[in-house]
Amino acid sequence: MRKVILGKSGLKSAPIIFGGNVFGWTLDENESFKMLDKLFELGFTTIDTADVYSRWADGVPHGTSERIIGKWMKERNLRDKITLITKGGSSLQPGGPKNNSRDYLTGAVQDSLLRLQTDYIDLYFTHFDDEETPVTEALEAYQKLLDRGKIKHIGASNFSAERLQKSLDVAADNNLPAYEVFQPEYNLMVRDKFEGGIEEICTKNNLGVIPYFSLASGFLTGKYRKKEDFEGKERKMFADKFLNDRGEKVLKSLDEISEKHNISQAGVALAWLMNRPGVSAPIASATKSSHLKSFTEAVKVSLFSEDMDVLNKASETE
Repeated sequence: MRKVILGKSGLKSAPIIFGGNVFGWTLDENESFKMLDKLFELGFTTIDTADVYSRWADGVPHGTSERIIGKWMKERNLRDKITLITKGGSSLQPGGPKNNSRDYLTGAVQDSLLRLQTDYIDLYFTHFDDEETPVTEALEAYQKLLDRGKIKHIGASNFSAERLQKSLDVAADNNLPAYEVFQPEYNLMVRDKFEGGIEEICTKNNLGVIPYFSLASGFLTGKYRKKEDFEGKERKMFADKFLNDRGEKVLKSLDEISEKHNISQAGVALAWLMNRPGVSAPIASATKSSHLKSFTEAVKVSLFSEDMDVLNKASETE
């Protein structure tokens, strides 16, 4: 499978990154192993996770996703064939404060390494901004971790344009490591969190961009078109807000393009992201191996400029 480069980090990644938030949440360990085996077989060897993933499920401790990925890599002896991404700095308690202090990040990285059963993390993200901690302190912590080989590259997620730029300026002014990859929420239904200021900063500084919620929590698969479709589904809290006139227009455009190219709506939505300016590789999850068909469709399809125009127009905000 072809590889993409994540900005100036130089990291090579599969063109779609698998979101490991499902491991230990909607997929148990056995199901997760089957999914990971299938991903590897198809060539999708970049995995994104975080130290907090799985804490939302009742009785499932945080870090379960990392533990499952670590156990799988160990048993399959595949660590050197996986591009591993994880994150820290978010509260381990729902609704708790973010923490990007030196001691906290240092401890978080060490805990993640233990759960992942590895000596290094390819790309480590500051999961959320923490305005209480000086930007310099977090970057100094990363400098030591980079020097020790615990992490290879750093990125930022969910920062405002102002705080991302400040972080880059502080790094340049103090000879500290700079964020090389940015992870925003970005998809056909949510465009304003990346397009504009954040996009300009990423382009100007050659930051890799790996958007999460690429399928808008499943809404862009086309399976959820009315309130009743979400009943009993975990994704309801994230996606039923898209059931409006704009969402209907987007789904109609996906239907049109998917029929034209004979691929799934999810495949079209992922391909749209892959063709957007500044985007390196979208992050997407799946709960069934059959869902991975949309990944291969997105990689193989060539959307025409008129296809992109249809999708862009349908997803415009007023």
